[in-house]
Order: sequence, then structure tokens, then C-alpha cells
Amino acid sequence: MYAGFLKRGLDVIFSILLLLFLFPLLLIVSGLILILDGQPVFFVQTRPGKNGIPFKIWKFRTMRKDAEGKLSDVQRITRTGHWLRKTSIDELPQLWNVICGEMSLIGPRPLLMEYLPLYNQRQQKRHLVRPGITGLAQVHGRNATTWRERLEWDVIYTEKLSFWLDCKILVATGLIVLGGSGVSKTAEVTMEPFQGDQ
Repeated sequence: MYAGFLKRGLDVIFSILLLLFLFPLLLIVSGLILILDGQPVFFVQTRPGKNGIPFKIWKFRTMRKDAEGKLSDVQRITRTGHWLRKTSIDELPQLWNVICGEMSLIGPRPLLMEYLPLYNQRQQKRHLVRPGITGLAQVHGRNATTWRERLEWDVIYTEKLSFWLDCKILVATGLIVLGGSGVSKTAEVTMEPFQGDQ
């Protein structure tokens, strides 16, 4: 009942309320990026959603586009990007993805399209649910974990999905971001590309 119906309803309700509440912040952040880092304000990329169906994910831009291929990802982070990543504010535009039905507030993070053929049979289960803005892997170390650990947490989430698990993840995410520890400490760490089961 929860996974099939209630979860989607709660996603839409809370995402709309959050967008209305955070609208002034979103405008301020957009203005800061535009003034300090220039256009574009948003980073848009194709990612796999539920059942691997592609969709366009939205984020606030945190990297310089003119240095792509010349500098490492960490070196490309913009002046505002450091702060946006540390606070996870760069993820807020994905509330629109949630409203559109492409994402959930909580679920496995949507990774790159080119990773799809690299997952083993168990890891492929992460696509049985909508990807999320935050998830079980994010409250267990985020980019500080290995790919195997991160993907295993994603699969565990699909197997144990429940209202109470989502509540625990939501509270843990809030405490981590507000407390400036855990996930936020590793927010600027860029993982090595996934090469297959490791």
C-alpha cells in the first residue's frame, strides 16, 4: 500500500510545500550563481529512473563548464558550488523532478546512464523504485563509501522500503545536513567512475 500509492502522494504534497516554502531561497541562489558564476544557472543531465527509463535531472550548477576536460571535478567546483554542495542546496531543483513523477524524495540516487550495463544482477534491483533526492546510501557515508557498499545500500532500500524507513532516512538526512557532519563533510568528494562490480 505504501510503496504503491501513499509514497507517491506524500512525495507530491511535501515537494509542493517545500518548493513554496523555499522559493525565496531558490531565487537568491539562482541570482548568486548568475552574478558570481554566470550562465547557466542549472545543470541538466540525462539519468536513469525507475526501470532504467531516462529522464532529465535538475540541479543548481556547481562546476565550471569552460574547464571541462582540463581540470579535475574538484578543481572545477565554482565559488558558490562549494557552499551549495556542502549544504546540499544544489539538489533542491530536483523537487520538480519529484512532482513530475520522475523521482521520489527518498530512494537510490540516480547515477549515470553509462553505468546501466555495468551493474550485476543484484545491483540492477536499485532501479525497481524511483530514484531519490536522498537515500539509504547517503546517510551511510555518501561518496566516502566504496561503490560496492553504496550500491548494496541502494538494493537494501528496495528490499526493505517502508514508511518508517523513509521517515528514518529523512530525519537522518536533516540532522546530517543541519549538523554539518557525515554526508555534508564528503559532499565535495567526487567518486571514481564506476567500472563494474568491485
